[in-house]
Amino acid sequence: MVSAVAEALAVSATMAWRIGWSLVLGFALSAVVQALVDKQTVSRLLGDDRPATLVRATGFGVAASSCSYAAVALARSLFRKGASFTAAMTFQIASTNLVIELGIVLALLLGWRFTLAEFVGGPLIIVMVATAFRVLVGRKVVEAAREQADRGVAGSMEGHAGMDMSVDGDGGLLKRLVSPRGFTSVSRVFVMEWAAVLRDIVLGLLVAGAVAAWVPDSWWQRLFLTDHGTWTLVWGPVVGPVIALLSFVCSIGNVPLAAVLWSGGISFGGVVAFLYADLLIVPILLIYRKYYGMAMTVRIVLVFYVALVVAGYVVEMLFLLLGLLPHRGGVSVEKTGVSWNYTTWLDIAFGLLAVVLVVRFLRTGGRAMLSMMNGDPADIR
Repeated sequence: MVSAVAEALAVSATMAWRIGWSLVLGFALSAVVQALVDKQTVSRLLGDDRPATLVRATGFGVAASSCSYAAVALARSLFRKGASFTAAMTFQIASTNLVIELGIVLALLLGWRFTLAEFVGGPLIIVMVATAFRVLVGRKVVEAAREQADRGVAGSMEGHAGMDMSVDGDGGLLKRLVSPRGFTSVSRVFVMEWAAVLRDIVLGLLVAGAVAAWVPDSWWQRLFLTDHGTWTLVWGPVVGPVIALLSFVCSIGNVPLAAVLWSGGISFGGVVAFLYADLLIVPILLIYRKYYGMAMTVRIVLVFYVALVVAGYVVEMLFLLLGLLPHRGGVSVEKTGVSWNYTTWLDIAFGLLAVVLVVRFLRTGGRAMLSMMNGDPADIR
């Protein structure tokens, strides 16, 4: 048993070593953007579900990258402040699945083709979700959801979503960013984002390490109907979101497990559908019910699931036609531990940047902010 646990931890450590620097880079860039754009402006620009508005919602979501829990709480906050429900859902999808740190981690663990697939499938899912909500979500359902959202039922990361740490005042963006207030704001957003997502990243790495070390490839191959031709392609996007639903891990935390599933034989489209299903994990489904009521939750689940499955099929067929499907042997789950190479240097460099931001955060009253992350947003307002 000790040997088995050690093997699982070695796999987890190797994955963490490979993606650590990219996470710091991604969250630092996200912190810069969030320090310059206030949430009231975002809400004001997302008041309807016209195509131009949904494009803005996608852009804001990409800029305000978050873990799944924080994204869901932030979407509710925008909805309460006047954003349309469809725009809020678009923002939520983009802020978890179309962000730079996710793309870098995908490239490092699975290869650039998976990163490309993520950014091809994302807009496709947004279009399908927006179209479906126009048909399935009537005014009465939206009004009931808004009434439920206004009841102040706090969920995971609700306090974090309620905080607006943007820097206002005169001067251009660069002047605000390099000011002492700007530096403080960036450090606060950076640390708060890490605090929100760290649990899921660690859990994802541990689950992926355990699965890679303990579950034989033959079991995955039977589950995924590997080498069954058309049935393999059909089954992958159907079962991928179900595995994600039961994994309890957010978007970035899902990537190590996606590498394990791909190595185990799931189809390319199945990986795509699995990665996007971070907004359908069991804890978030319970949050949807508290935020918007059962009627809206049922619609969210049905629309999201169908969109994920269809996107998995479309992306796989598109990549097949373009000759971009990755070779199965091109991705492997490393079990050899860390080594001294360029990745180590990047981890050290960006680790120092993280230390600087954390020190600034602690010296400017950050500890009190951490205590409010899961609190009632009324305490923040």
